[in-house]
Amino acid sequence: ETETESAPPPPEQKTPQEGGTGKGKVWSIGEGAPEETEKRDDSQRSTLFVEKPQACGNITFIAKVEAKDLLRKPNVKWFKGKWMDLASKAGKHLQLKESFERHTKIHTFEMHIIQAKENYAGNYRCEVSYKDKFDSCSFDLEVTESSQAAPSIDIRSAFKRSGDGQDDAGELDFSGLLKRREVKQQEEEPEVDVWELLKNANPSEYEKIAFQYGITDLRGMLKRLKRMRREVKKSAAFAKGLDPAYQVDKGGKVRFMVELADPTVELKWYKNGQEIRPSAKYIFEHKGNQRILFINNCTMADDARYYVTAGDEKCSTELFVRDPPILVTKGLEDTSTYVGERVELSCEVSEDDANVKWFKNGVELTNEPKSRYRIKVEGKKHTLIIEEAAKNDNATYSVMTTGGQSEAKLSVDLRPLKISLALEDQTVRLGQEIHLKCEISENVEGKWYKNGQLVEASDRVKLYHKGRIHRFVIASAAVDDEGEYMFVPDAYNINIPCKVHVVDPPKLHLDGLGEDNTVTVVAGSKLRLEIPITGEPTPKVTWGKGDKVHCHYSYSGRIRAETYPDSSCLVIDTAEREDSGPFRITLKNEAGEDSALINIKVVDVPDPPQAPNVTEVGEDWCVMTWEPPANDGGSPILGYFIERKKKQSSRWMRLNFELCKETTFEPKKMIEGVAYEVRVFAVNAIGISKPSMPSKSFVPLAVTSPPTLLAVDGVTDTSVTMKWRPPDHIGAAGLDGYVVEYCFEGSISTDVSEELMEPPFNLEADEWIVANPELTDKTKFTITGLPTGSKILVRVKAVNAAGESEPRYHPQPILVKEVIEPPKIRLPRHLKQTYTRRVGETVNLVIPFQGRPRAKVSWQKNGSPIDKNQINIRNTENDTIIFIRKAERSHSGEYDMKVEVENLEDKATIDIQIVDRPGPPEVVTIEDVWGENVNLSWKPPKDDGNAAITGYTIQKADKKSMEWFTVIEHYHRTSATINELVIGNEYYFRIFAENMCGLSEDATMTKESALIAKDGKVYKYPVYDDFDFSERPLFTQPLVNTFAVAGYNATLNCSVRGNPKPKITWLKNKVIIMNDPRYRMFSNQGVCTLEIRKPSAYDGGTYTCRAVNELGEAEVDCKLEVK
Repeated sequence: ETETESAPPPPEQKTPQEGGTGKGKVWSIGEGAPEETEKRDDSQRSTLFVEKPQACGNITFIAKVEAKDLLRKPNVKWFKGKWMDLASKAGKHLQLKESFERHTKIHTFEMHIIQAKENYAGNYRCEVSYKDKFDSCSFDLEVTESSQAAPSIDIRSAFKRSGDGQDDAGELDFSGLLKRREVKQQEEEPEVDVWELLKNANPSEYEKIAFQYGITDLRGMLKRLKRMRREVKKSAAFAKGLDPAYQVDKGGKVRFMVELADPTVELKWYKNGQEIRPSAKYIFEHKGNQRILFINNCTMADDARYYVTAGDEKCSTELFVRDPPILVTKGLEDTSTYVGERVELSCEVSEDDANVKWFKNGVELTNEPKSRYRIKVEGKKHTLIIEEAAKNDNATYSVMTTGGQSEAKLSVDLRPLKISLALEDQTVRLGQEIHLKCEISENVEGKWYKNGQLVEASDRVKLYHKGRIHRFVIASAAVDDEGEYMFVPDAYNINIPCKVHVVDPPKLHLDGLGEDNTVTVVAGSKLRLEIPITGEPTPKVTWGKGDKVHCHYSYSGRIRAETYPDSSCLVIDTAEREDSGPFRITLKNEAGEDSALINIKVVDVPDPPQAPNVTEVGEDWCVMTWEPPANDGGSPILGYFIERKKKQSSRWMRLNFELCKETTFEPKKMIEGVAYEVRVFAVNAIGISKPSMPSKSFVPLAVTSPPTLLAVDGVTDTSVTMKWRPPDHIGAAGLDGYVVEYCFEGSISTDVSEELMEPPFNLEADEWIVANPELTDKTKFTITGLPTGSKILVRVKAVNAAGESEPRYHPQPILVKEVIEPPKIRLPRHLKQTYTRRVGETVNLVIPFQGRPRAKVSWQKNGSPIDKNQINIRNTENDTIIFIRKAERSHSGEYDMKVEVENLEDKATIDIQIVDRPGPPEVVTIEDVWGENVNLSWKPPKDDGNAAITGYTIQKADKKSMEWFTVIEHYHRTSATINELVIGNEYYFRIFAENMCGLSEDATMTKESALIAKDGKVYKYPVYDDFDFSERPLFTQPLVNTFAVAGYNATLNCSVRGNPKPKITWLKNKVIIMNDPRYRMFSNQGVCTLEIRKPSAYDGGTYTCRAVNELGEAEVDCKLEVK
């Protein structure tokens, strides 16, 4: 909202005279007292105006608008009358200006009227608007006629303006064309008749003529010229027409006259299109060819357009009716009165129901319903009524009309005041009613004061005023209500005092304490117990401990008492358990006594529990117990927190985040083999105790799992040999050894044992016999000293630092009797064929066999006993080993093995072949030489190295250089043809024999050389047709249905062949896969691969690989399922 303030009263205006400065008073507003100007009613404030329009200097009207809260410039319009916007009339006689002061943020709008004319008089209005805000102010201007003769009508000045292009722009000075009835002087013609020039000129020269003679309103000029030409055309009926316009004062008489060319033509007069009939108001006269219309007693309704018709022709004019100025016939009179009286200020004007404005100190008064001022109009009498005069009605009041003004001073005084009933001093009890009453001689308002402070009416304080009686009532008195009260009538320099005294017996307010007035405080903290007290006068407070007041607390020390006007406070700086007990507080004053017992309870965290005991230890757990603390701190134990740490560490770790209600806890998730300590915290409502002493260190250990694969390794008539495998899980405690236990089957009958189909494992522990008093660290043990023919049950336990594991039982009873097992040689598969080794290699053969008891093994080579100096043979109960450290060819042969058990035997034969490199071939002969070719032949070597000849290597050497070059390798025949020899060279040839050990150390060379002669037959190579390798695509390895795991890359593979090389295309669900970054395709040497990056369930489906070349196409497909 825009901040507004009342404008100062405008100064007296002077009306300028044409051709000089006149002294006639045009607008006069009474000057008010300065103090009244500052105390104007807010209803007179403007919405946007800071300063309303006021005249300054040469008829200059100034309006100011504050723009402190406006975002842009407000819109300001100046009007004359109700509708004429003066922005379009700006010119020589009217100028509009605006400015903006940045420091004060004030917009100033000015309207200058220069060389005012008589027709400028009237009502003006200034309107300002900004968004949804609007404000306006109206004012009147009266211009009196000068004593000089009326100026001649200048047609050019009537059409001079600034020119905004509006339709009514040229109408501003139309009244300059009016014909004055009072002045009978003949109109003076201008020196140059501009209209004659315009009528006779070419339209293209109109602008030039207008510029030459100063006519700026071209549009108005053209309209007038058009109307004149139209009248010229109709001038056949009228010898002389009506003037363009007429002006008359309200109540006056006007005369319209036309002269006819033909007096016999019927003539009719019209007003705004309605025919005028003769009456007392409208009088028609005929004088020869002249036809005259008189209009008597003109009113504002006669202000209209008139025209007269003669036959088909028409002549028109306009009549302007001007209101005469309203004169003040009887002025205002100065008046004096008392406050509260009715005041009437009256004046009389020259017209009934005239527009009269009232002002108070220059500020206009309006007849609004909420206003204190009422304006009454009775014909010519206008009265300003003030029902109840007030002190601020002292002012200068003025009345203003369009033709005069009058002012008078109103003086409002106070009547002398008398006190009929004064206030009386009162003493009341707390909570009772305070009732103050006084009576004065005048019915005026007043104010109540308490201790010099103004008291306003509220829910507690009721202020009553009825006629001359004033009452002050407080229903329930409070201590704060005590004081000196005073009533001061408005507008009078007098006060009526009294005193109010409030008394109250002492009382303790213990509502904020707990049950039984018990206050609980935590040990070590500060207790500040504040007890509200009431009492008037302020009571004396005494604190003591116990039922009897045997000690008092001063204002110093750890325990002290502090007293305040509305409370007493017991302070214990550092509470201790010994401070618990009843405390008594006593209040005394002249009105009575009150006391109460307050129980102080000091609570603390509990004492720490004793060190916990670890009663049981497991692999990663233990069981711990403890005793509750001896002292719970005055609050029940809510539970316990348990912590543990490694013995070598100093960092404790909380094991439970919810309180443990019991005194037993089982810590878990410990590391096996690591030493730990545990401790306990007690918790009550106050907090957590200090930790207990740590427990003794303990190490979580676990026994091993049972041994595995317990089986019988051997049985004799007096012993049983058992074997087993170590436990699957050993743990951090390691494995110290095994305990083998057995018991005889005699504790259960054979029939029952067969019926149950399982051995009696649920025997008592004392029935099992320990076979090894000392632990054995081996996984095989022989139980000796057993009676022949008995049956035993066997079990084995693993033992470590944590104890014995669960036993592993042999599933069946074992008969203590040696069993004959027929011999059986288990010849390894690779020895069932010829066993081949090279010369110098090691031969180490292990041949297992079966047979009990006491199997006998014998060896022979090629039917003869083996020389143990060359061949080492070693026998055990289950196998035999033949070992040759460095094999020679003489070790080759058939080796016979025989295993005997009593009368039973088993045989096996092993063929061992020791091989070496072969010797060179025998004689190499040049069979034939022709062209560039040589035919060679040779015989196989005598020594094949104890292995078949696998091929030959042929080399050649030029006789000149004797450098050997390999011609053919791995050749299997004993004859060969050497081709592409150089003509003219002479060659030697040599041949190496080859077997599985390699080439022979020596080669056999031809004794003679082969000369490649220059002349001879030309060898013609046979002509072979090119082989056609073309082939349509064929998949040699198809796709396979695949399961893929979501999020892990999957690949699909297949292989294809074809010539020309086929083009590979991959499809998913018969749709070609193209430019998809989730797929990568590879093709290398006919192997096609599709890689699917991090597949999801969406990638499942049927995938197809298509191969296409010129000879055809082929497809394979598979299904991919993503899980």
